[in-house]
Amino acid sequence: MLKPILLFLSVIYFAFPGFVQGETTAQDEFLEGEIVSVSNRTKTDPTGQRYIYQDLSVKIYQGSLEGEVVSVVHDAISTAEKPQYEQGDKVMLLHSQNLENDGSVFYITDHVRRDGLMVLFLLFAALAIAVGGRWGAASLLGMAFSFFVLFAFILPQLLAGRSAVLTAILGAAMIIPVTFSLSHGFKPKTLIAGIGTVFTLLLTGLLATFAVKITHLTGFGSEEAAFVQFQMDGAVQIGGLLLAGMIIASLGILDDITISQASVVAELKKANKGYGFFELFQRGMRVGRDHIASLINTLVLVYAGASLPLLLLFTNNPSPFAQIVNAEIIAEEIVRTLVASTGLILAVPVTTLLAAYWYQRKK
Repeated sequence: MLKPILLFLSVIYFAFPGFVQGETTAQDEFLEGEIVSVSNRTKTDPTGQRYIYQDLSVKIYQGSLEGEVVSVVHDAISTAEKPQYEQGDKVMLLHSQNLENDGSVFYITDHVRRDGLMVLFLLFAALAIAVGGRWGAASLLGMAFSFFVLFAFILPQLLAGRSAVLTAILGAAMIIPVTFSLSHGFKPKTLIAGIGTVFTLLLTGLLATFAVKITHLTGFGSEEAAFVQFQMDGAVQIGGLLLAGMIIASLGILDDITISQASVVAELKKANKGYGFFELFQRGMRVGRDHIASLINTLVLVYAGASLPLLLLFTNNPSPFAQIVNAEIIAEEIVRTLVASTGLILAVPVTTLLAAYWYQRKK
């Protein structure tokens, strides 16, 4: 999905300022500092609404002004809300220099969130290793490799204007053997799950292309798409970006269902070595149907949760349901859910078929 990808890019930018270079003028600079004092003053506008203005003193700890204390005025916060910044908060500032009168202006752009992000990541990694053991640690390596392929191959190819569907599938083909092997070991079931995943992704890519075409989606259903188009000066195919997002988002879910189906068939063969192809396939599909039902429900809830503010906005909209569901911003989410769910359904018979054929050959 496009939103998670852009969210991770934002995290990389703020966590490692030197990794991604933003385009600013020679007179602008991003600084980081800690608020050392806060002074609030209240004003009332002509309508009677009271507002708080914050006079902040910020000590810079990163940037060309490191060690200096600068003054920042934070404009109009409604008194109905808690003041946005407090003493001890770490913030990002934009230092803008006016060359005509040799003046400097500071604007607070956001909180510094790296410490919180690091705490959450360390907690996640510790639990993955403590509960999953060496396989949990291997999965973390697989996750790192996935992001490496994303930044080293998929995103550069998309920026170069290459086919989004082909790029996403090739990137997935690089990710699958490494991550599957790290997470599940070098076993026949891992190979079967990998082949089943690649084949299912090809079908999902074709389905996504068909779905976008018949629904006339442009990919501009979100503000992020418009920003990308503007910043890249039209070099990125936004419609293709929508397709690539569907394929990449499906990859993580397909890992779960394909390895599960391959494992089920393997265990069935161990339990009864007399099972042939049809017996293995039929019994494996019985488990797969339950898996499909639970994963589709999970997928729908994941997409609904990610779009909850949007759903609330449209729930309070007086427009007819037929008109709301026709809006591209809503139609995109529906198409994503349906394409991903259809891919999951296809993955069950495809992987079960491959696994049944493989294990029925073993006496």
